[in-house]
Amino acid sequence: MQQRGFTLIELIIVIVILGILAVTAAPKFIDIQSDATSSTLQGARAALQGGAQLVYAKSAIAGEQNNAAGAVAGSEVDIGGVSVETHRGYPDADSQDQAMLNAWVDLPTANWTFVAPVGAAATAAGPADGSFGVHPVGSTVDYTVTAADGDSCHVLYNNSAGNGVAPVVNVVSGGC
Repeated sequence: MQQRGFTLIELIIVIVILGILAVTAAPKFIDIQSDATSSTLQGARAALQGGAQLVYAKSAIAGEQNNAAGAVAGSEVDIGGVSVETHRGYPDADSQDQAMLNAWVDLPTANWTFVAPVGAAATAAGPADGSFGVHPVGSTVDYTVTAADGDSCHVLYNNSAGNGVAPVVNVVSGGC
């Protein structure tokens, strides 16, 4: 009697081997980690934009929505007992610190690193005046990179450019 085809055991062994290969090779072809980090950055961007709008609403109620930072004393709003400095009604990037940031947006310090402005020009370690950055803990960061697909992994908050103009929040995720 001549046998044709595969036995059941041969078929099961081949399926198991293919399954093992698929599980080990798939992450190399599908960049799941990078996509997840990029999505997390987009979420942080949305949180910063939403929080900034809430600060603006409190500023508008107080009649301080057009005050530039430093131009009028007391351009700040109280959020949960924390005084948040404002610039044209939105959180002022130059005066933010971790406590102020935590008052108006929920970015836990266990997962996110806050970086204050470092001076007139951005450096790899920090953004320029008028902006602040946040990045996932342990990520590759270069704050001189501003293109969305640049070789860095951060979110950059830039002060409002004028009355009634929302701050610009950029995501750089090419290095994630």
